[in-house]
Amino acid sequence: MIHYTLNGKTVAYEGDPERALMNVLRDDLGIVSPKDGCAPQAACGCCVVQVDDRAMLSCVTKMDKVAGKSVTTTEGLGEYRQNVFANAFVKEGGVQCGFCIPGIVMQADTLIKRNPEPSRADIEKCLTPHLCRCTGYKKIVDAIETAAEAIRNEEEVEMPEVGGGIGTRLPKYHAQDLVLGQHRYVDDIRLDGLKVGALKFSDHPRALIKSMDLSAAEAHAGVLRVLTADDIPGDKHIGLIKQDWPLMIGVGETTRYVGDVLACVVAETDEIAREAVALIDVDYEVLEPVTDMHAALQEESPSVHEGGNILSQSITNRGDLDQAMADAAFTTHGVYETQMIEHGFMEPEAAIAYPRPTPPKSPPTSQGGLDASLQSSPHSYGGAEGGGVEVLSQGQGVFEDRVQIAKLLGLPQEDVHVVLVPNGGAFGGKEDLSVQGHAALAAYLMGLPVKVRLTRDESIVMHPKRHPIWMEYTIGCDEDGMLTFCKGRFVGDTGAYASVGMKVLERSAGHATGAYNFPVTDIVSTAVYTNNLPCGAMRGFGVNQTAFALESCIDDLCEQGGFDRWHFRYQNALDDGDMTATGQIIEAGAGAKATLEAVKDEFSQAQFAGIACGIKNTGIGNGMPDSSKVTLSVVPNPDALEGEEKAKVIIDHGWTEMGQGVHTMAVQTLVTETGVPPSMVEVRVETGSEMVTGMTTASRATSLIGNAIIDACKRFKSDLEFHKLEELVGRRYEGDFTVDWTTKPGAMVEKVYTHYSYSYATQVVILDEDGQVEKIIAAHDAGKIFNPTLFEGQLEGSIHMGLGYAISEDLPMEAGRPKSTMLRKCGILRAKDMPEMEVIGVEVPDPYGPYGAKGVGEIGLVPTAGAVANALYQFDGLRRHSLPMKLPRKRPVRRARSNGGNGNKS
Repeated sequence: MIHYTLNGKTVAYEGDPERALMNVLRDDLGIVSPKDGCAPQAACGCCVVQVDDRAMLSCVTKMDKVAGKSVTTTEGLGEYRQNVFANAFVKEGGVQCGFCIPGIVMQADTLIKRNPEPSRADIEKCLTPHLCRCTGYKKIVDAIETAAEAIRNEEEVEMPEVGGGIGTRLPKYHAQDLVLGQHRYVDDIRLDGLKVGALKFSDHPRALIKSMDLSAAEAHAGVLRVLTADDIPGDKHIGLIKQDWPLMIGVGETTRYVGDVLACVVAETDEIAREAVALIDVDYEVLEPVTDMHAALQEESPSVHEGGNILSQSITNRGDLDQAMADAAFTTHGVYETQMIEHGFMEPEAAIAYPRPTPPKSPPTSQGGLDASLQSSPHSYGGAEGGGVEVLSQGQGVFEDRVQIAKLLGLPQEDVHVVLVPNGGAFGGKEDLSVQGHAALAAYLMGLPVKVRLTRDESIVMHPKRHPIWMEYTIGCDEDGMLTFCKGRFVGDTGAYASVGMKVLERSAGHATGAYNFPVTDIVSTAVYTNNLPCGAMRGFGVNQTAFALESCIDDLCEQGGFDRWHFRYQNALDDGDMTATGQIIEAGAGAKATLEAVKDEFSQAQFAGIACGIKNTGIGNGMPDSSKVTLSVVPNPDALEGEEKAKVIIDHGWTEMGQGVHTMAVQTLVTETGVPPSMVEVRVETGSEMVTGMTTASRATSLIGNAIIDACKRFKSDLEFHKLEELVGRRYEGDFTVDWTTKPGAMVEKVYTHYSYSYATQVVILDEDGQVEKIIAAHDAGKIFNPTLFEGQLEGSIHMGLGYAISEDLPMEAGRPKSTMLRKCGILRAKDMPEMEVIGVEVPDPYGPYGAKGVGEIGLVPTAGAVANALYQFDGLRRHSLPMKLPRKRPVRRARSNGGNGNKS
């Protein structure tokens, strides 16, 4: 018997003394503020609690180590400190998805007890055990400084009083619960009778499954059922665009990567399910995997899929390339390569499913997830294969989840109900269906609630990554420094399945000319199947890769011709009336030059500085109709404060909240249009509302939902002119916004309109005298900045990801397997690694965006690697052709280059 104190109360534990404290807290005691981000890797810090006066990783702290000690979680901080930390993080913008923050709060509380007045360096040092993929850490440091000052002075942290309209720093929607770990992510949700599924993955990237012996697993005590491909009642092949990805691989079929699932064991506990998975005996005929994308293009290569190894090819060209090349005064040519990297979202994949019609449908929580009543109350469940199924999903598109789950189960879509549980980060990595399908299958066949969750190792193996792309660029300019042609040949490794690989390489082609005007272009971009991990959507979506290569080429032209690097970019930057790589004319809103102007002075004054521009579409277009629907419902508000109207507005929409603030954007739009206070607005997302949308990517949600709410508010505003809000209880106002005028790339049309809108950026990277990154300046044109705090946070987080992509992140493969599935070996930068960041907001309105908005979700890291590469060249004269680039250990002895290149010719 182990006795210890938990949040001020004496607790007795009788069990395995080697068991992790985190599991006891979460599974036995229902305290879920310590989050499981990587257990037992001890790499992310999401599970930190206090043990006596020390901050400790509860995922690797054994129960016998807490005997006689005091354990504190956020629940035990006391009301004063809870309020201080919650308000400090929300006020300073230090919380986005929120998954990592409760552990950081406990680390910060430990620091402040020991050092009541910590410096920023002290705070950054104490954050070394922690990873945050959203914020870039700077606003977390701000929040801890604010909390420390308040505690030192025994004061409260007051929240800013703002009206909440567009342009204000409205605090993130219901973010206090995120800070203290009280928002329930999928793996935090508890249902009575909940069973647990674990997956058996392939042991080989390419192998024929000759047989599977499930008998030992089925006989293991506590196992309820072992599911295989034969149990899928519908079509087992799913996919967002091309349905080539089987939920499970069956006997007689060939695996395509090590993340292929062969079976799903459903048991009473996670531990039992995983023990049984280890008992499954598979007889393989191991085949040589296809692991090199260039070799995969050869005729003699084995085919990963029937029909060959080319998934797609995007071609765009205009003008006479041969003549332009012959006439160019200066030409640069280079081959550039980028690496595969891991998304690194802090919350691994998890899903819960249960049969419908019970438990009864209930309204979502404040964060758009499952109502708290469904997390603890007893429910009865229907029999196996009866009725439909309800799924709690952390995915980036609940309506896309519904389509695929219905296909798997052979059900009409109306019998599949998907509830969004706002997730702990995604960055594109949760677009594809992962464990939602397995959980839904098990719940539907067994008539029981089932959770399926991945460990961090399994997550890294299973979900798609950022594409490694090989790029051959040739570009030229005339003697005055005006760009004349761009030739590009790109090959991207899309891995075992399509995912959205064809669209990623299509975006690479469509953005191959960057933020510049090239009269002549010739681009071919090819997505190739291999037996490597699949690659799909990740922040930047194929544009980061080409920007790195193109911006390196631009600097090389400047050196050849003696052109000033800033002026060269400015005179070639896209302007209204210019043409992109796809042939689209920019009609209005071109902001590239405005972002260049914003960084000019500081760039020109730095000794070792790199500069790069970027352009990124907002994720809407390519000839695909795209829309957003919203419903505004006026309902009674029993929790109204004295003096407030007894009513509130519920916004139903279909977009995923994953830390970026889409719920906050929705509230601010409604407040701007109607004047309804933000305290009287609630947001929810679930498929039962039929607010059908596509995938939540880039900043498309801001554009689409903003315009849809503006549309819904037209009649609502009219009614508010003559009625109080409480007099409108029971009324619903519907709105929608559809973009159906874009054209497919390469389509023979009178007017090319590939993308709905673009965002623009310029970034400057400044190195110190030892060649280390000292400062990054990011000027970004958002069209209209909805919320400055969230705008800054999105960009700081993007820069963090972009800098890591440039100098440290990598997920190397060997023979079709990741060399490591350790999160700490992915190269994600920590707080102490981040330089100073200056974010400059630029507003050049878009003609279609709500209030002129464009977006910042993806472009934030598009220019970063190129700017770092160009800064390093200024430092040591070495042109980098591949990522990641290693920073020098010390400054070489050499004469410094002038920042303008070899002269200032214009």
